[in-house]
Amino acid sequence: MLAIVIPYYKINFFEATLQSLAFQTNKQFHVYIGNDASNTDPSNLLEAYKNSFLFTYNKFDNNLGGQNLVKQWERCIAMTANEDWIMILGDDDVLGPNCVEEFYNNLEIIKKHNVNVVRFATVVINASDVVISKKHEHPKLEKSTAFFERKHQGGTRSSLSEYIFKKENFKLKPFPLAWHTDDLAVLECSNYGLVYTINNSCVKFRHSTKNITSNTDNLKQKNESSFQYYFYLYSTKINFFTKKQEHIIVYKLNKTVATNKKNVFRIFRLSFYYLRHLKINHLIHLKLMIVQSVIKQ
Repeated sequence: MLAIVIPYYKINFFEATLQSLAFQTNKQFHVYIGNDASNTDPSNLLEAYKNSFLFTYNKFDNNLGGQNLVKQWERCIAMTANEDWIMILGDDDVLGPNCVEEFYNNLEIIKKHNVNVVRFATVVINASDVVISKKHEHPKLEKSTAFFERKHQGGTRSSLSEYIFKKENFKLKPFPLAWHTDDLAVLECSNYGLVYTINNSCVKFRHSTKNITSNTDNLKQKNESSFQYYFYLYSTKINFFTKKQEHIIVYKLNKTVATNKKNVFRIFRLSFYYLRHLKINHLIHLKLMIVQSVIKQ
């Protein structure tokens, strides 16, 4: 069975999320809603949907998401029972009506290919539920490392809500703001291998001033997360990537340093790592990016 986990905090678009679950053409799922000590009580909404689908609701006494969003996700995941598959759905995102049905329709193929990560096509919607992007589709079977390359070349997008993960393989790394935590989850849960796409079902990702993706007041934290993410890939997982993909990782890693030159410790740490592992060309690239950044100022 499928567990759909909703880490709840904002009520602004929550009804649209619940409505999309009520409209599912296949109800073989259980929803787990973990309230992160929010000031907005969703009880009335939940009461209205109590007969529409199975759900378990828990209001936590303390707010975790403000300090560590991943820990909030993890305690919501801990609410789940013996389901084999798990989806982490944002409290403002919307599932197309046939998402669950198509997941089960494709389950035998998914198992045949020993796939641990499934995704849906997506569109981006705004606060008024208007679609503001093209429909993003993907190859039916694609290596997660190939998707990494495609995404970083600007060819596509990704967010946590559009994925279903094999629960036993699912793990999260706590980067600040959980920025890139979803990207790494796809890579790690798939063991840097295949992701299966269902393109005839669509998840709507909401772009609004209420979510982290749209917020520009936290760029310093996002930069720190990006550094941690790319440094983790470079220092521990680089053998899973092609040379072209390695160059993308090095470029992104060096860019996080060049755009935050005041963090001298980070410059020293990365430079020392390059020297220690005889990556002189990567060190030269880093120095050039820093110089170019200074000149632009």
